[in-house]
Amino acid sequence: MLGRHLFGYLPVQAAQAIVGFGGVAVLTRLMPPDMYGQYALAITAMHLVSMALFTWLDAAVARFHARADARGALAAHLTTAYRTFFALVGAVIVLGALLLWLLPLPVGLKTTFGFALAALSVQSLLQIGQETRRAAGAVAAYSAIGTFNLLLGFGLGIGILMATPLGAAGPIAGMALGSLIALVFDLPGQRRRAKGGKTNNRRLALYFAYGLPISISLVFEHLLSAGDRFLIAGFLGDAAVGVYAAGYSLADRSLDIIFVWLGAAATPLTVAALERGGPEAAREVAARTARIMALIGFPAAAGLALVAAPLAGVMVGEDFRAGATLILPWIALAGLMKGVMTYYFHESFILGRRTRAMAGIMGAAALLNLGLNLVFLPMFGIAGAAAATVIAYAASLLACALIGGKIFALPLPWRDWGKTALATAGMAAAVLLVPAIANNFLDLLISVLAGVLAYGALAVLLDAGGCRGWIGEARSWLKTAEAAS
Repeated sequence: MLGRHLFGYLPVQAAQAIVGFGGVAVLTRLMPPDMYGQYALAITAMHLVSMALFTWLDAAVARFHARADARGALAAHLTTAYRTFFALVGAVIVLGALLLWLLPLPVGLKTTFGFALAALSVQSLLQIGQETRRAAGAVAAYSAIGTFNLLLGFGLGIGILMATPLGAAGPIAGMALGSLIALVFDLPGQRRRAKGGKTNNRRLALYFAYGLPISISLVFEHLLSAGDRFLIAGFLGDAAVGVYAAGYSLADRSLDIIFVWLGAAATPLTVAALERGGPEAAREVAARTARIMALIGFPAAAGLALVAAPLAGVMVGEDFRAGATLILPWIALAGLMKGVMTYYFHESFILGRRTRAMAGIMGAAALLNLGLNLVFLPMFGIAGAAAATVIAYAASLLACALIGGKIFALPLPWRDWGKTALATAGMAAAVLLVPAIANNFLDLLISVLAGVLAYGALAVLLDAGGCRGWIGEARSWLKTAEAAS
């Protein structure tokens, strides 16, 4: 079942890749570093507000869907979620508009933050429907709406940037408009599911108690990964933020796509297994997730670090390349640790319903990162920010693994991880043996091909992560799909 879910979520992850890579490649060529820095700051602030105020509700919608459905209370479950959302978003819009009016920010930055507020509102509304589909196992509908929203918003954002004087606000305006159009397809079905439901205050209290620590944890986690951008702006200026964000996005988004894909498929299955089969059933799903996570994540992170220079040469504008090349290997390592921590070891706290402990760990890690930035930024510039991120993620990953193991022990498939690490080392050797080529595109292409071929051969030879079984499952799935068509 996990394999079918992973294949089902591929379209939306492909769209994430297009938007992630395409956004960096296009925007760093259409924007100067200072404008791109303003865009990055607005996106960071938008995500922080979303995580602080709405993610607790999304987490509860996903976590309690199976239970509500089994008890015939799905309408009440959704009604409670949507009515709570509309109360929250009304307050957010009023307070956000008031803050933008009062704060002494440049007009262009206020405009950018204003569009970020609009995008935050419509994207958060759409996310409730998406979490419902994911929890229900409606993979095709989730992927269709998610893919449509991402690609439409990206295309509209580029068009608005090129056709209007909105500047950094243009791509964000496109996101907002894309999500608004996607809601036309999302809301009618959600309204039917919620028909006849009534808000239940006891249910809401349960959701809040469960989801709030998750929101707090994610806020701290986002501060850990992106909060340094505000310090960079203060110490080094908006242009430095733009350069740092471009390099960071190349590595972090690449790995985030992989881990979000795995998490989207595995988390609802793990939760459902716990509800229906108990802890051992959940651990069985988690063990397979851990093997796949390493099988894909280890070579992806190593590959990004190995091809940093040609990748930056191909993907970002000339003004951003030197800085992106400098920090990309650091962020590749940080992104791997972040993915394993967030989409595997955090499951211990979620399954054990001890999310406050998770929030505490992430809060400490965020403070560590910000403290290290205060020391490293004046000394080493953006390289200091990248190093601080690696240290903070290493500390938080270790803490989550140790503390989470006492709450809900997850399998640690060391043997499979060792095989995957060995195959990754062979891949690295193959890439390093590729002679340097002056053309960045050819250098990148040949390095990637050499790495993929070496890793694929070694992974199959070693059966890393049980990949031979996955190959057989993929063939069966494709045969079934062809027969059905």
